[in-house]
Amino acid sequence: MAVKKLVKEFGSFIHRGNAIDMAVGIIVGSVMTSVVNSLVKDVLMPPIGLLIGGVDFSQWFFVLGGGEAGATYETIAQAQAAGATTLNLGLFLNSIVSFLITMFAIFLFVRTVNKARAKAPVTTHACPYCKSTIDNAATKCPFCCSDVEPVETAAPEDSELEKSLKNVKNLAVGQIKKIKKITKSKK
Repeated sequence: MAVKKLVKEFGSFIHRGNAIDMAVGIIVGSVMTSVVNSLVKDVLMPPIGLLIGGVDFSQWFFVLGGGEAGATYETIAQAQAAGATTLNLGLFLNSIVSFLITMFAIFLFVRTVNKARAKAPVTTHACPYCKSTIDNAATKCPFCCSDVEPVETAAPEDSELEKSLKNVKNLAVGQIKKIKKITKSKK
Protein backbone atom coordinates (compact mmCIF):
# COMPACT_ATOMS: atom_id res chain seq x y z
CA MET A 1 0.00 0.00 0.00
CA ALA A 2 2.78 2.43 0.93
CA VAL A 3 4.70 1.53 -2.24
CA LYS A 4 1.68 2.38 -4.44
CA LYS A 5 1.29 5.72 -2.69
CA LEU A 6 4.99 6.44 -3.15
CA VAL A 7 4.84 5.52 -6.86
CA LYS A 8 1.74 7.71 -7.31
CA GLU A 9 3.42 10.67 -5.60
CA PHE A 10 6.56 10.16 -7.69
CA GLY A 11 4.45 10.07 -10.88
CA SER A 12 2.70 13.34 -9.99
CA PHE A 13 6.09 14.90 -9.17
CA ILE A 14 7.54 13.87 -12.54
CA HIS A 15 4.50 15.10 -14.47
CA ARG A 16 4.70 18.54 -12.90
CA GLY A 17 6.24 21.06 -15.28
CA ASN A 18 8.76 22.23 -12.69
CA ALA A 19 10.49 18.85 -12.46
CA ILE A 20 10.89 18.58 -16.23
CA ASP A 21 12.04 22.20 -16.49
CA MET A 22 14.58 21.57 -13.73
CA ALA A 23 15.91 18.46 -15.51
CA VAL A 24 16.28 20.37 -18.78
CA GLY A 25 18.02 23.20 -16.91
CA ILE A 26 20.51 20.83 -15.33
CA ILE A 27 21.33 19.17 -18.66
CA VAL A 28 21.70 22.51 -20.47
CA GLY A 29 23.78 23.83 -17.56
CA SER A 30 26.19 20.90 -17.68
CA VAL A 31 26.64 21.28 -21.43
CA MET A 32 27.02 25.04 -21.11
CA THR A 33 29.64 24.61 -18.37
CA SER A 34 31.93 22.60 -20.63
CA VAL A 35 31.51 25.11 -23.47
CA VAL A 36 32.21 28.10 -21.20
CA ASN A 37 35.22 26.36 -19.61
CA SER A 38 36.64 25.70 -23.07
CA LEU A 39 35.94 29.30 -24.11
CA VAL A 40 37.84 30.61 -21.10
CA LYS A 41 40.71 28.09 -21.15
CA ASP A 42 41.25 27.83 -24.91
CA VAL A 43 40.06 31.17 -26.36
CA LEU A 44 40.08 34.01 -23.80
CA MET A 45 42.99 33.30 -21.46
CA PRO A 46 45.76 32.61 -24.04
CA PRO A 47 45.52 36.10 -25.64
CA ILE A 48 45.23 37.73 -22.21
CA GLY A 49 48.29 35.79 -21.06
CA LEU A 50 50.14 36.83 -24.23
CA LEU A 51 49.30 40.50 -23.63
CA ILE A 52 50.52 40.28 -20.04
CA GLY A 53 53.83 38.74 -21.11
CA GLY A 54 53.36 35.14 -22.13
CA VAL A 55 51.76 33.93 -18.89
CA ASP A 56 49.88 30.63 -19.12
CA PHE A 57 47.23 31.21 -16.48
CA SER A 58 46.44 27.51 -16.14
CA GLN A 59 50.05 27.05 -14.97
CA TRP A 60 50.24 30.10 -12.72
CA PHE A 61 50.96 28.64 -9.29
CA PHE A 62 53.11 29.02 -6.19
CA VAL A 63 54.84 26.22 -4.33
CA LEU A 64 53.85 26.45 -0.65
CA GLY A 65 56.07 23.70 0.62
CA GLY A 66 57.33 20.18 0.17
CA GLY A 67 58.99 18.83 -2.95
CA GLU A 68 62.71 19.03 -3.59
CA ALA A 69 64.57 21.84 -1.84
CA GLY A 70 65.46 24.69 -4.20
CA ALA A 71 63.79 23.05 -7.20
CA THR A 72 61.75 25.07 -9.68
CA TYR A 73 58.81 23.50 -11.43
CA GLU A 74 57.38 24.48 -14.80
CA THR A 75 53.99 22.84 -14.38
CA ILE A 76 51.62 22.07 -11.56
CA ALA A 77 51.83 18.38 -12.44
CA GLN A 78 55.64 18.38 -12.04
CA ALA A 79 55.40 20.13 -8.67
CA GLN A 80 52.73 17.79 -7.37
CA ALA A 81 54.57 14.72 -8.68
CA ALA A 82 57.60 15.83 -6.64
CA GLY A 83 55.40 16.04 -3.55
CA ALA A 84 55.09 19.83 -3.43
CA THR A 85 51.98 21.58 -2.16
CA THR A 86 50.85 24.20 -4.68
CA LEU A 87 48.57 27.23 -4.60
CA ASN A 88 46.94 27.15 -8.07
CA LEU A 89 45.98 30.79 -8.64
CA GLY A 90 45.72 30.45 -12.44
CA LEU A 91 43.18 27.64 -12.26
CA PHE A 92 41.20 29.67 -9.75
CA LEU A 93 41.32 32.72 -12.05
CA ASN A 94 40.06 30.58 -14.96
CA SER A 95 37.19 29.38 -12.76
CA ILE A 96 36.26 32.96 -11.80
CA VAL A 97 36.19 34.04 -15.46
CA SER A 98 34.11 30.94 -16.35
CA PHE A 99 31.69 31.75 -13.54
CA LEU A 100 31.26 35.36 -14.67
CA ILE A 101 30.66 34.35 -18.29
CA THR A 102 28.15 31.68 -17.23
CA MET A 103 26.28 34.10 -14.95
CA PHE A 104 26.16 36.72 -17.72
CA ALA A 105 24.78 34.15 -20.19
CA ILE A 106 22.14 33.06 -17.66
CA PHE A 107 21.26 36.71 -17.02
CA LEU A 108 20.74 37.29 -20.76
CA PHE A 109 18.64 34.13 -21.07
CA VAL A 110 16.39 34.99 -18.10
CA ARG A 111 16.08 38.58 -19.33
CA THR A 112 14.97 37.32 -22.77
CA VAL A 113 12.46 34.87 -21.28
CA ASN A 114 11.02 37.58 -19.03
CA LYS A 115 10.57 39.88 -22.03
CA ALA A 116 8.77 37.08 -23.87
CA ARG A 117 6.23 36.60 -21.07
CA ALA A 118 3.00 38.56 -21.11
CA LYS A 119 2.67 41.04 -18.28
CA ALA A 120 -0.28 40.21 -16.03
CA PRO A 121 -2.33 43.16 -14.80
CA VAL A 122 -2.08 44.22 -11.17
CA THR A 123 -5.19 42.94 -9.35
CA THR A 124 -4.52 44.37 -5.89
CA HIS A 125 -3.82 47.75 -4.33
CA ALA A 126 -3.16 49.21 -0.87
CA CYS A 127 -6.05 50.32 1.36
CA PRO A 128 -5.72 54.11 1.73
CA TYR A 129 -6.41 53.85 5.49
CA CYS A 130 -4.57 50.80 6.85
CA LYS A 131 -2.18 50.19 3.89
CA SER A 132 -3.11 46.47 3.73
CA THR A 133 -3.21 44.80 0.33
CA ILE A 134 -6.78 44.40 -0.95
CA ASP A 135 -8.42 43.26 -4.18
CA ASN A 136 -9.09 45.92 -6.82
CA ALA A 137 -12.83 45.10 -6.85
CA ALA A 138 -13.22 45.48 -3.06
CA THR A 139 -15.59 48.20 -1.79
CA LYS A 140 -14.77 47.54 1.87
CA CYS A 141 -11.36 46.79 3.35
CA PRO A 142 -11.42 43.35 5.02
CA PHE A 143 -8.76 44.49 7.50
CA CYS A 144 -9.97 47.88 8.80
CA CYS A 145 -13.60 47.76 7.51
CA SER A 146 -13.25 51.16 5.81
CA ASP A 147 -15.26 51.94 2.69
CA VAL A 148 -12.93 52.10 -0.32
CA GLU A 149 -13.42 52.90 -3.98
CA PRO A 150 -12.90 49.95 -6.34
CA VAL A 151 -9.89 50.32 -8.65
CA GLU A 152 -10.15 49.44 -12.33
CA THR A 153 -7.92 46.52 -13.34
CA ALA A 154 -5.96 47.15 -16.52
CA ALA A 155 -6.05 44.75 -19.44
CA PRO A 156 -3.09 42.37 -19.69
CA GLU A 157 -0.18 43.78 -21.71
CA ASP A 158 1.34 41.91 -24.62
CA SER A 159 4.90 40.72 -24.17
CA GLU A 160 7.74 42.30 -26.14
CA LEU A 161 7.81 39.16 -28.31
CA GLU A 162 4.08 39.36 -29.06
CA LYS A 163 4.37 43.08 -29.92
CA SER A 164 7.26 42.36 -32.28
CA LEU A 165 5.38 39.52 -33.96
CA LYS A 166 2.33 41.76 -34.48
CA ASN A 167 4.55 44.43 -36.04
CA VAL A 168 6.13 41.87 -38.39
CA LYS A 169 2.69 40.51 -39.31
CA ASN A 170 1.33 44.01 -40.04
CA LEU A 171 4.40 44.81 -42.13
CA ALA A 172 4.05 41.54 -44.08
CA VAL A 173 0.32 42.12 -44.70
CA GLY A 174 1.08 45.63 -45.95
CA GLN A 175 3.77 44.34 -48.32
CA ILE A 176 1.48 41.60 -49.64
CA LYS A 177 -1.21 44.20 -50.38
CA LYS A 178 1.34 46.29 -52.30
CA ILE A 179 2.46 43.24 -54.29
CA LYS A 180 -1.15 42.35 -55.16
CA LYS A 181 -1.81 45.94 -56.22
CA ILE A 182 1.30 45.98 -58.45
CA THR A 183 0.47 42.63 -60.05
CA LYS A 184 -3.14 43.75 -60.78
CA SER A 185 -1.96 46.96 -62.43
CA LYS A 186 0.47 45.08 -64.72
CA LYS A 187 -2.25 42.78 -66.08
